[in-house]
Amino acid sequence: MDIDVRDDAASFVAKWRARWPEWEFGMVFVPAASRPRVEAWLTLLQELTDAAWGGADPTPGLAKLAWWQEELVGWSKGARRHPLGALLQPVAAPWQALGRALPDLRALRGGEGETGPGTGAAAGQAFAAAVADCEAVLFDGRDVDMDARAAVLASLLGERALLRAASMDAIEGVDDASVATHPGSAPRGIQAALVTARLQRPQRPLRPLGALFTAWRGARSVA
Repeated sequence: MDIDVRDDAASFVAKWRARWPEWEFGMVFVPAASRPRVEAWLTLLQELTDAAWGGADPTPGLAKLAWWQEELVGWSKGARRHPLGALLQPVAAPWQALGRALPDLRALRGGEGETGPGTGAAAGQAFAAAVADCEAVLFDGRDVDMDARAAVLASLLGERALLRAASMDAIEGVDDASVATHPGSAPRGIQAALVTARLQRPQRPLRPLGALFTAWRGARSVA
């Protein structure tokens, strides 16, 4: 495992910013007081999805997911080790449910050699529901419903496709990654819109004006 809890949160957030430079413009549509929490949350999700789907050998990722499952259960009890917890754990989100749903996130990777569209999508719905539940608390979102969960799952499928494209594999599952309407919160709406836009040209970030317009459209998609 390469999770080093001696690093501060900024080092993890910097890795997320490097992958999603468009969020420099997306943050315009997030209240200033909420921006550190949004960054920490999206960074956490990137850490989880990288562990679940990254690398040709799934074994290290499984160890990381087991570590994260223990960590998130600890957050629900007031304990934390990872520096992102300083920004997230004090919020009474359903951390234990998120941790227990990590096997569903791993299921979205598919079996060895199984990389077709929609692989594991039915199992991924449980993780998407846990993410939507957390976002409703973290970002004062509306009550979680099928649309909110569908928006999360669509984003996850799109991010999975982008991760595979970054690994020089063909994009899979693009049809499954169409963004659902009415995401549960503005940060989710922005991320969903950015994912959809990036899928059109996965090897490069959006241009600044395009990123700004896309983020605006995503923020406005919240019912």
